[in-house]
Amino acid sequence: MRRWLRAAAIALASLALVAKPVMAQQILRDAETEAFMADMSGPLVSAAGMEPRNVQVLVLNDPEINAFVAGGQYVWVHSGLIAAADNVNQLQGVVAHELGHIEGGHIIRSSEGMKAATGITLLSLVLGAAAIAAGGAEAGMGILGMGQQAAMGKFLAFSRAQESSADLAGARYLSKAGLSGKGSLEFFKKLQNQEYRLAIPQEDSYGRTHPLSGERINVLREVYTVDPAWDRPVDPKLEARFERIKAKLVGFVSEPTQTLIKYPESDQSLPAHYARAYAWHKSAYPDKAIAEVNALLAAQPHDPYFLELKGQVLLESGRPADAIPPLREAVQLTQQPLIATMLGHALIATEDDKNFAEAEQVLRNAVARDRENPFAWYQLGVVYERRGDTPRAALATAERYALMGQDQMALRSADAAMQALKPGTVDYLRAQDIAMVSRAAIEQKRKKK
Repeated sequence: MRRWLRAAAIALASLALVAKPVMAQQILRDAETEAFMADMSGPLVSAAGMEPRNVQVLVLNDPEINAFVAGGQYVWVHSGLIAAADNVNQLQGVVAHELGHIEGGHIIRSSEGMKAATGITLLSLVLGAAAIAAGGAEAGMGILGMGQQAAMGKFLAFSRAQESSADLAGARYLSKAGLSGKGSLEFFKKLQNQEYRLAIPQEDSYGRTHPLSGERINVLREVYTVDPAWDRPVDPKLEARFERIKAKLVGFVSEPTQTLIKYPESDQSLPAHYARAYAWHKSAYPDKAIAEVNALLAAQPHDPYFLELKGQVLLESGRPADAIPPLREAVQLTQQPLIATMLGHALIATEDDKNFAEAEQVLRNAVARDRENPFAWYQLGVVYERRGDTPRAALATAERYALMGQDQMALRSADAAMQALKPGTVDYLRAQDIAMVSRAAIEQKRKKK
């Protein structure tokens, strides 16, 4: 009897796990990529009835072709999906679909599907246990097995319904934004080809969380081909930005040898120079990396992201003083906090006291615009420590540990800051908030053990 109860509990746990996306991947923060994602998705977000400034499309370092939402107004796109996309319209089709999940509240409503499935499992558990208790072990086994199968089928049907709903919602957003659905169909065809290669049966999608790609193509083709935007071309400027983003992403995440095969020396386009600059930098050939960046700057001397890359290569090659001018210009052009953080790092890395005042100002501005950057808080803590401001160094450290989820260290640093800061000040109240949240998180974890 205990064995069957344990089997039923495992079945229930497996249902709960189905709806949880994996969040262990590395988030790729990049100023140019985030600006592009915001501009690329902005019309779709507005078409979905949401405020563009409240929705973020972020990139995860994962080679799989995937995208998902996991609560809040965040769309997570795998680096592998961007590398697989042929044009910006394909990426827009994927993002439109994911926005459909957000607008439809599917993450929140997924509990409804799990509740229905759990109800079936519990009923089969009761009936199976009763049969076993009455001496019908074989009948009880059959009831439990059929119950688990029915529960999983119920949940999968719920999931497929959500996916189909998001498909149609994405089609509406594309239409309202005046964007063609060709990219969406093209990307589904890519997924269909992947299904063929994996020998996934194409008869029906009963045992899947998503409808088969062929099923989705058939439905969406009827919607897209009659839309006024069907033959509308891709914005060439946005497409050019996509090619740059794709190239730098390949250069950053791929092995350098693979990057150099994909973007050989014979390719003198801007995206190719971009990709090779990252490949040479990763391979510890700073001179070759700088040569590629200089080729980019020769074409566009004041492009802030080319200047940022030059500063990065110089800084990470042990030349922080040389990195400051291009990074300073990049910050002046964009006011982008990620680039400002790199400038602050370069100023500190010179170990010249004359640069610390500028570093503090730059980093304070950076965290004011983007508080969710642990490295910026670390650098600001270094500046405070260097000038003897121990309380604010402790507060910056508390901010960093809180963002990293290290509650014990965050609490310890926040308490240290409060002991030296004047009660009632803005910094004291912030340290108090961090201490309160960290203490609550520690207590919650303790109760779960």
